[in-house]
Order: sequence, then C-alpha cells, then structure tokens
Amino acid sequence: MSGLRPRKKRRQKGWNAVSEKWVKKSVFLIGFMGVGKSSITLELGHLLGLDTVEMDDYIVQQEGRSIPEIFEQDGEGYFRQVESNLVVTLGEGNPRVISCGGGVPMREENRKNMKKYGTVVLLTAHPETIFERVRHDQNRPLLKDNMNVEYIAGLMAQRQPAYEQAADFAVSTDGKTPAEISREVAALLAQQQG
Repeated sequence: MSGLRPRKKRRQKGWNAVSEKWVKKSVFLIGFMGVGKSSITLELGHLLGLDTVEMDDYIVQQEGRSIPEIFEQDGEGYFRQVESNLVVTLGEGNPRVISCGGGVPMREENRKNMKKYGTVVLLTAHPETIFERVRHDQNRPLLKDNMNVEYIAGLMAQRQPAYEQAADFAVSTDGKTPAEISREVAALLAQQQG
C-alpha cells in the first residue's frame, strides 16, 4: 500500500500488553455516518496498541480528491468499488482498527470480507444524535439537500439490516465519550476471544 500509512500509536501499559496476545485480526468499526467511528478508531487503536486506518481519509489521499468530488466525477458505484477493494487490502495486512465508511457494509462481499479478516463492531446512535453531529459537515454527499432528522432516520432504517448482518456485536455511542466506548469495545473483544 502506498500513500497514506496507518497511524502508529504509542503503546500504553494495560490493555496493549494483553492485546498483542489476543487481538489476532483487525477490528472493523461500522455504522452510520456521525456515530463516532473516526474518534473511536483512534481511541481504540491507542487502547489496544494497534495501528489505525480511516478508510475515507485513505481513499481521499489515494484518489487525490474529496469524497464529494469522487461521487460527482465518477459516481457512487465507483466509490463503493474502491471501498470494497480497500476492505480486502486492509484486511490482509497486520491487525489494526479500521474505521469503515457508512456504506461499506451495504455490499455483501464487504460483509463477508470483514468477517473473514476481522471482528466487526457496529456503532449506533439515535437519528437526532447523528443530525447534531453532522449538520454542519459539507463532506456528506448522501445528505446533500437532505440534512434533516427524518431523512437520516429513513436512511438508517434502510441500512440497519445490512449493518446487523455484518456485526459481531453492537455498541451504542449516545451520551458516551470515545474513551468509554473504546473500553466497552475492548472488553467485548476480550470476551469474544474468551
């Protein structure tokens, strides 16, 4: 992989001493835009002592253009194929925490590949929370001209079955800090490893 490199985190005492023994595969964070995937990816990576990758940032760097520009110039289908290719590329690498774009789990091949290469964690939030988090963000092409709670709730409902099918477990982000959520995810990962 050239271009954007996974962010290396300084290892801390505690979870990371254990993580090197039990985190054998990548952790894919999925969920609707605005649930906190990017913030939690960084926090969880630090907590587990793993590198992190933000898929949208990686794609922007590789493509040399913004996500809205990719949608406008090549269409959503092209963007989704780039995401699919990246799931495999990242999955085949060393274990890391990966923040997936909100549409990644919508493709069956992505759901299968995420499960093949790692543990899939669904992060959730109420539509009102999502709206408050993304309402001033102009980098959300699917919400262009539809920045309202009703539209967000409808799109979330459409995606929910695919999200649930992909997920190994789910964690709500409403009213919690990234540190609290990351500790909750780490505990669930530890239980899963048994």
